[in-house]
Amino acid sequence: MHVVPKEDAQSIHLWSKWRNLADRHNKLQETVKIALVGKYTDLSDSYISVVKALEHSCLSCSRKLEIHWVEASNLEHSAKHEFPIKYHESWKSLCQASGIIVPGGFGTRGTEGMIQAVTWAREHKVPFLGICLGLQIAVIEFARNVCGMEDATSAEFDPEAKNPVVIFMPEIDPTTMGGTMRLGSRSTIFTKESKDSVTRKLYQDAPIINERHRHRYEVNPKVVSAIEEKGISFIGRDEKGERMIILELKDHPFFVATQYHPEYKTRPLKPTPVFLGFILAASGLLPDYLASYSQKNSLGRYDSIFIENETLETTTAQGTTPAKSVADKVVGGVHSALNQFSETTNVVDGVAEKKEEPWLGGPLVNQKSGAVTFAVPDEHK
Repeated sequence: MHVVPKEDAQSIHLWSKWRNLADRHNKLQETVKIALVGKYTDLSDSYISVVKALEHSCLSCSRKLEIHWVEASNLEHSAKHEFPIKYHESWKSLCQASGIIVPGGFGTRGTEGMIQAVTWAREHKVPFLGICLGLQIAVIEFARNVCGMEDATSAEFDPEAKNPVVIFMPEIDPTTMGGTMRLGSRSTIFTKESKDSVTRKLYQDAPIINERHRHRYEVNPKVVSAIEEKGISFIGRDEKGERMIILELKDHPFFVATQYHPEYKTRPLKPTPVFLGFILAASGLLPDYLASYSQKNSLGRYDSIFIENETLETTTAQGTTPAKSVADKVVGGVHSALNQFSETTNVVDGVAEKKEEPWLGGPLVNQKSGAVTFAVPDEHK
């Protein structure tokens, strides 16, 4: 069977992005080490969405992903005497990581180890990302060690807690199973104070975002002001301002946590923003990206040559060349498009209009050295 691919502009545009992705995957050289601190690490598929989100973000940043699976309970002080080898191996993995992520979960087991991991990330300026339970753990750690609330905990861990900084906040029905969780896509409103936040920039300065939720417990609104006074900012909230959905820590390379699950919406060609920012920070690339930040840029996108017909001339960094044929142009140019910027033809309501394809904000890779930069070319400033 001989299958001939479509040669219309949209198909070539999409195909070229996948070709770019595959070429980038084959040229990965540098590695980024991420410690995943969880309670279900014996079965890695429990975190399959998190793993895929990390992989997609690493591809976008031209990095190989190396996950250090850390069982949270092995970080706890009790494990030092009960399982000394696992304790020291787990701490070694955590300390060697360039970034630390605490994903979602339920129940008490391992939570004290997660708190220890967050303390390490906060005090040693290691990029940190908390997801769902990870956000709640970050709040508990901060309340205990920075705000002086030594008995701070979650009502999930201790229903009789005297100082619960995380409480049960059902959205629909507080008693009926299935109605006790906040589920599905919900809106997050960025606060006015979030204008210069890393997370909002990663979301292209959107005032409102929609992400998927799956949780029962949330930050206690009564402790928000006390926590914010010490340096954590709750920059994303629900429509009523009662639910704390995104937090950032000031004066830290990257300390972000979300109550929603951003990993549910990751795609190979479009990694989810907070995971992308996390990998950028762990790779040492985030400052350069933020320095080149523009609302027109879309980090994580893959450049491609958008061709409408065979006679289109394509302008790249190497000069102007005629496109002899669709096939020749795709084979000869698209796979090296990481460092190219093209004049394109867009089709709007059946009418072809030629326009210059903007720099998409993705990393520029030196084909010889493999070096990654985010410097904006002069013609795109």
